[in-house]
Amino acid sequence: MDKLRLRFTKTGRAVYISHLDLMHTMQRAFSRAGYALKYSEGFNPHPQISIALPLSVGAASLCEIMDFKLCGEADLAQLPARLSAVLPEGIEVIEAYEQQRKPAEIKWLEIGGLFEYDERDAAQMAAELERFFAQEEIVISKKTKRGMGDTDIRPAIRSIGFEAQDSAVKVSAVISAQEPTLNPELLADALRQKKPALAPDFARFTRLETLDKNGEIYR
Repeated sequence: MDKLRLRFTKTGRAVYISHLDLMHTMQRAFSRAGYALKYSEGFNPHPQISIALPLSVGAASLCEIMDFKLCGEADLAQLPARLSAVLPEGIEVIEAYEQQRKPAEIKWLEIGGLFEYDERDAAQMAAELERFFAQEEIVISKKTKRGMGDTDIRPAIRSIGFEAQDSAVKVSAVISAQEPTLNPELLADALRQKKPALAPDFARFTRLETLDKNGEIYR
């Protein structure tokens, strides 16, 4: 079966599985669940599976997308449960279906995050964070293929908001997924570089949804 797609979650301890190890884990899961992946042709054949947007180690996701091809037919309604049963804790397949759209059509990611502050007032931090990210440009130093360089990350942030919660600040944002890719960790890094007084003591992020260029849910 060609051009198949599944959505899965990666949470809990599974967030520390690297992208390469995740690919190996998924390959083994297909085999253990009784599905034969189709292989590429040539001198170095490899399973035809690919993850649309590789996830950074330590980040969680509720909306990972993986494309794959199977040898023969399969009941896609049963596939999620069969795969989930043989996957590690924290990785769960939500659904499997025929691919209709190209991964290049993913433009935005809806993310949720938490900025934790040990000794600072969360309400005050939330208000000042709103003001900081309301700037027209936020130029930071980041690593690129050519080395370190200055980049304005503000155009890659479609929307962002902050809400105080006890000793932490909840982050809700829509950021660019591709062209350019904005790693949510750069939100905290921008604070460390430009406004250290607002930088969180600890930050964590979760992908919530994939969106197209119009901000509509991508499947």
